[in-house]
Amino acid sequence: MERKLFIIRHGKSSWETVVDDIDRPLTERGVRNSYEMADRLQESGLLPKVLYSSPANRALHTAVIMSRVWKTAERNMHICRDLYLSDEDDIQDVISGLPDEITEVAIFGHNPGFTDFANRYLRPPVENIPTAGVVVLVFEMDSWTDMAGTQAKQSVFDYPKKNK
Repeated sequence: MERKLFIIRHGKSSWETVVDDIDRPLTERGVRNSYEMADRLQESGLLPKVLYSSPANRALHTAVIMSRVWKTAERNMHICRDLYLSDEDDIQDVISGLPDEITEVAIFGHNPGFTDFANRYLRPPVENIPTAGVVVLVFEMDSWTDMAGTQAKQSVFDYPKKNK
């Protein structure tokens, strides 16, 4: 069975406000890039059905923007505390725990964990997933628990400044 995993880094966030890390907001550019990437994915026909986001303001705001563009049902949006500043093993645990009836899922979160995790499956690996960057991995597997040790049969890597 084909399964698609969308690894989406949050949009550009602000360091100018004095708030806890989890509360840092998106900048205007972060909002703009989030809409741009959501539109690009929609135009390509690559759309996740279920979304899981880190509870951080910047990741959740990115997820909400994209979900609006894609008209994702609210019941298919989830906050996942384990995606906040997670490392690649934490992310693998989140993915392995997904229900098997979900075949297309997006996760929204942070670097360096997201780049490290994506590079487990990308050939060639990427140096960095930039803000609002998207990696789509396509697998042939029966269960998300089979993902560890499996190679993606197809991948897409896109980000706001690509081809500009």
